[in-house]
Amino acid sequence: MSEHTSLPIWVDTHCHLDAPEFADNLSGVIQAAVDNNVQAILLPAVKAGDCKQVRELANHYGQQIPGLVYTLGIHPLYTNQAQEDDIALLEQEIHQAISDPRFVGIGEIGLDYFVEGLDPHKQEYFFQAQLDLAQQYQLPVILHVRRSQDVILKALRRRKIKSGIAHAFNGSFQQAEQFIELGFKLGFGGAATYERALQIRRLLIELPLDSIVTETDAPDIPPAWLKAEGIAFNQPAFLPRIARELAAIRGMSEVEFASATWRNAMQVLPRWSALCTDLIIPNLAP
Repeated sequence: MSEHTSLPIWVDTHCHLDAPEFADNLSGVIQAAVDNNVQAILLPAVKAGDCKQVRELANHYGQQIPGLVYTLGIHPLYTNQAQEDDIALLEQEIHQAISDPRFVGIGEIGLDYFVEGLDPHKQEYFFQAQLDLAQQYQLPVILHVRRSQDVILKALRRRKIKSGIAHAFNGSFQQAEQFIELGFKLGFGGAATYERALQIRRLLIELPLDSIVTETDAPDIPPAWLKAEGIAFNQPAFLPRIARELAAIRGMSEVEFASATWRNAMQVLPRWSALCTDLIIPNLAP
């Protein structure tokens, strides 16, 4: 796009395009994202056995969305069914993916202390093992940090992790500052569109602009208006509307917000930035 146009381009730093909700119409979902100028999407794997599918999906639809990339990892919600051998399988997949320019990091990994029935010891084992892989391969990480921010921060401080994103951030301002100091960006999406989400909105307003990235977590984390409009689930095409609300909360123009959040995402995931060098990023508004 020309730098003289005011039409923003958008980046969705967290979208589960391989989810079953999209299976019947994935081409349509991708095209809708394209039509709404979502030019970059990050697809995180959630199970070791899904790595091949995620890689193939990113490469297949990369013709339509030039900035479509993926990460490989085991999500904390899937650790109860994971086996120790999955770490070896994941490492094999990472080693194979290193030569793929659409592979940009490790994720979605982390800890979840909200969902009941998850074995905390298994969560911890898989999280620590995957952080070790990120350090070994010098890759950024996409983090799931639900009610587990302090434990995750402690684990990060023990290693040399390049950078990453704390997805769907909903911690304290002090915790946010600590993630930022460690080189992380913080993901904001549909949750902030709810008027009752006072803490998330406060973070969105008070945090430095260069610490924020946009995401949908589609098909999850629906924006406030989704159900009222009779829409079944979230999708990446809704990112511009979500992001416009985020920009309004900060009192910014959508063009400035889009440009800043694009730059932030590319900064924290350098392999993604390298893939997207052919995309012209709009200048920040003066």
